[in-house]
Amino acid sequence: MAQESSTGLERRLGLLGLAATGICSMLGAAINIIPFMLQRSVPGIGPYVLPAYLLAAIPAVLAALAYATLSSAMPRAGGSYVYASRGLSPYLGFVASFSQWFGLSVAIGVVSYVMIPFIRDAVLAFGFDGMAATLDQGPVRVGLALAFLWTSVGINMRGVGNVQRVLVPLMFVMFVLGGVVIVAGFLFDQGDFAAGLMAREGATVPDITAEFSWSKLLAASAVLFSSFIGFDSIAQAGGEAKNPERALPLAIGIAIGTVGLFYFFFTAAVYNTVPWQFVAERAQAGDLTAPGLLGYVLEPQWTALIVAGAAIALINDLPAMLLAVSRLMFAWAEDGVFPRGVARVHPTWHTPHVALVLSGLMATAAILGSHFAGDFFLGVDILVTSMLVNFGVMCLTVLTLPRRNPEIASRMTVVRNRSIQAPLALAGVLLLTLFLGVHIWKDLTADLSAWYFHSTPLWIAVMAGSTVIYLREVAKLKADGVDVDAIFADLPPE
Repeated sequence: MAQESSTGLERRLGLLGLAATGICSMLGAAINIIPFMLQRSVPGIGPYVLPAYLLAAIPAVLAALAYATLSSAMPRAGGSYVYASRGLSPYLGFVASFSQWFGLSVAIGVVSYVMIPFIRDAVLAFGFDGMAATLDQGPVRVGLALAFLWTSVGINMRGVGNVQRVLVPLMFVMFVLGGVVIVAGFLFDQGDFAAGLMAREGATVPDITAEFSWSKLLAASAVLFSSFIGFDSIAQAGGEAKNPERALPLAIGIAIGTVGLFYFFFTAAVYNTVPWQFVAERAQAGDLTAPGLLGYVLEPQWTALIVAGAAIALINDLPAMLLAVSRLMFAWAEDGVFPRGVARVHPTWHTPHVALVLSGLMATAAILGSHFAGDFFLGVDILVTSMLVNFGVMCLTVLTLPRRNPEIASRMTVVRNRSIQAPLALAGVLLLTLFLGVHIWKDLTADLSAWYFHSTPLWIAVMAGSTVIYLREVAKLKADGVDVDAIFADLPPE
């Protein structure tokens, strides 16, 4: 029997379910699209995708340690918001987590939108060219994306147990089918690809050169950092985890370790077969996917199989990320820094149904934005900016928590030695700040047709909006005689 808390949520998620939530939030577009479309986002990165990925892993691991440390002391719904609001600053906790909510909600819409090219590639693998062309039509693509999104909202609405039953088996299927990509990528080579390209299109691999550049490597690493965001969804589910003090940090470690290794071998395998020169050229003209690239050397049935694996990975993204973003909204409303009605919990399913619907509406706007902008990387860039800020705040919170709230800090069970904990957190703050600066510089110097295609001004506007919301709601609390300081001096009810 699940334990129902005073908030109305239920502790139903075990270690496997928590790990699956993080893994499924991380694997999807990040593994099947980003490493290849990176050639368009950071022109000239060429053969240096894997070094950029390894560089991105360093601050990601430091951020994961910060999350694991804080989750062991504060296992509540809305993890990152609760951590920063109790250990750093209520205002910074709200605006950083609002940034996170906005970025992840946009990512949910982006994932829904980019899922359709995978279905298109599967159809092409079986020779249904007309149907594939139909899937590329705007109304069809947007309509299917919305259908996938709101189906995932419905799955979440019916409870975390329902989400766990969907995610866990599909996670194992996803790993098996992704393993086919790894085997195929190392089984073939670039000579096989050149032959397949000539046979299919009568074309040759373009002759392109790329020079190493630290600025491009750092810019690419900042984008590839998006591959690691998702383990934080485990922390947001802290109010629904069984044995949370132990399970949350362990699940975070399992998720980032598993995904990091899988991602590296997956990307290395594809680039082992597909020349980066081909990827760089084709990325400028259209959306590329790992299955579509390997389709030049594989039989149609094998291409269809790995497309199915990619589609499952993307489908898994949606319910896992929706769980995370809705719990952030729930936690704000519970504290009173967001309209109270958003914290309502369904009496039968024990889920924050209002927060789920609102997050679904934000993701719907992201689907429409991706379509009309003509480039989903705007959504990716917003997500990266948001998460770099949020992860930096988490590392900073590890530094400030013992001074600001020593009683809560005493509950930390991960990396308890302060002489180790503090330098790791400081390194995380510095590296994440560096990545944030590089990412903003890349965005602001990009040659785009309009200012609203730059992610930074949009992100600043979101931060301004979140500041207005916070100041307004806190003023209401004070006007009602609420001791605001007392709210943030202790953890929310369990």
